[in-house]
Amino acid sequence: MATVELTAENFAEKIGGEGITLVDFWASWCGPCRMFAPVYERVSEDNPDIVFGKVDTEAEQTLAAEFNIRSIPTLMIVRDGVALYSEPGALPQQALESLIQQARDLDMDEVRAKVAEAQQKASDDGVVNA
Repeated sequence: MATVELTAENFAEKIGGEGITLVDFWASWCGPCRMFAPVYERVSEDNPDIVFGKVDTEAEQTLAAEFNIRSIPTLMIVRDGVALYSEPGALPQQALESLIQQARDLDMDEVRAKVAEAQQKASDDGVVNA
């Protein structure tokens, strides 16, 4: 599957469902972003069951701000609507493939239980999630 352009209008729909979604926050003027793009595209072709999205941070400044993107490229991995990973930096192909395999191998019931536990603890401590 080729990469898809993610916008404020389609972002929630593309990342909110079941399955794995990778999101590349990038900009055309960013050298490391341009170096990472062919790796991202190749890996997307090898994983047709995964949605590979790209957010142009210049065109989608609201999305970039919502996810507190301070450095690009930033890669985010979401599985079943749960953000699992978000880190800046261009990755070599092997590292990207390894992250995808780690996301595939996760027990999402266990992840959701840990997220619920952390949210409950934050609530009990009086911390408000934004």
